[in-house]
Amino acid sequence: MKYFRKIVLASAAAALMIGLAVSAQAKEWRGWNIHVAGYPNTVAMDKFAELLKEKSGGRMTLKMYHAGTLGSQPDAIEQVRAGALEIANFNMGPIGPIVPEANVVSLPFIFKDVSHMWRVLDGKAGDMINEGMSKKGLIALAWYDAGARSFYDSKKPITTPADVVGMKVRVMNNDLYSGMISALGGNPSPMAFAEVYQSLKTGVVDGAENNYPSYESTGHFEVAPFYSNSQHLIIPETVCINEGVWKSLSPEDQKILKEAAQESAVLQRKLWNEREIASKEKVLKAGVKINEIPDKSAFQAAMKPVYDKYLEQNPTLKPLVELIQNTP
Repeated sequence: MKYFRKIVLASAAAALMIGLAVSAQAKEWRGWNIHVAGYPNTVAMDKFAELLKEKSGGRMTLKMYHAGTLGSQPDAIEQVRAGALEIANFNMGPIGPIVPEANVVSLPFIFKDVSHMWRVLDGKAGDMINEGMSKKGLIALAWYDAGARSFYDSKKPITTPADVVGMKVRVMNNDLYSGMISALGGNPSPMAFAEVYQSLKTGVVDGAENNYPSYESTGHFEVAPFYSNSQHLIIPETVCINEGVWKSLSPEDQKILKEAAQESAVLQRKLWNEREIASKEKVLKAGVKINEIPDKSAFQAAMKPVYDKYLEQNPTLKPLVELIQNTP
């Protein structure tokens, strides 16, 4: 009986030690996302968290904070770099000022279309961008679709560069976007995304630029009913993790993390395509005037000073720019 009791006690002690070891190894992270409930990225990031827990047997868990509740996008980028936040879904635009290689995707009209962007990111150019991000403390796990960004405003349709002259246009905080608006003769107004609706409503800015889902989900279409399909920027979003956290993981856990992120990207891209169609239909029904711009050559020609200045300031990135442009 005593022998049996010793065995039971020893087994219980061993189980306790194993439990403590597992607990010590368990990783619970916080994740940041700017998008609202129901948005493709929000659904996909929640799926990422679910897959991560499932694939790791509960050793790695992720608590998502959506709608920018933990700070603005620039703030969150710095938090992830510093390790105050572990994981986030960022647009590549605000990462550009920190990571020169990532800024290349923000050059207006650098991509021919969305499918061209995926071919670029899946190739050598994508590897070069990833390497640049890692030097700044960010490890890219997967790419999300953010469609093509176009102009919208409260004044008139934009069909030629002349229509932008004198307009106050909200842009993300990136010199390339400000340069793009300036090259078209407009007045760039960098500001936080959360401030755009009220700024459009009160006339602080005349217009902004974004994709259909963002234009629709924020209600911007209510105060800026002219949408001009310029598709001047095709900028992906990234799911990334703090470099220090990444390096602390075993190769097995790194594989699990990346697989979960990339599976969430498959879902995000599917949902994005569906949402893009639905958002366009919704704003059309609300009375938005959508105008196509079949010939974008005048807009593209106006970007020459933007490219020249960029390459003058970043001569080492000329091969990357040319690699993207020459990717079939």
